Amino acid sequence: MRRVNESVRQVLADALPELKDPRIGLVTITGVATTPDLRQATVYVSVLGSARKRKASLLGLTAAHGLLQ
Repeated sequence: MRRVNESVRQVLADALPELKDPRIGLVTITGVATTPDLRQATVYVSVLGSARKRKASLLGLTAAHGLLQ
């Protein structure tokens, strides 16, 4: 399961620079936890910047959910 989580983390990290949303700042994907049936994943991110920039980045990532999925 650890290899699957790392693979999903790498794919998401590679997809982040392709997002054109100006709200998304400097974001690092720190980890991924998938369910045993691989239907859901919890993605842990680290966002650099002020509280306002963090909130904007998280809103941008939420808006890009369909594309990242």
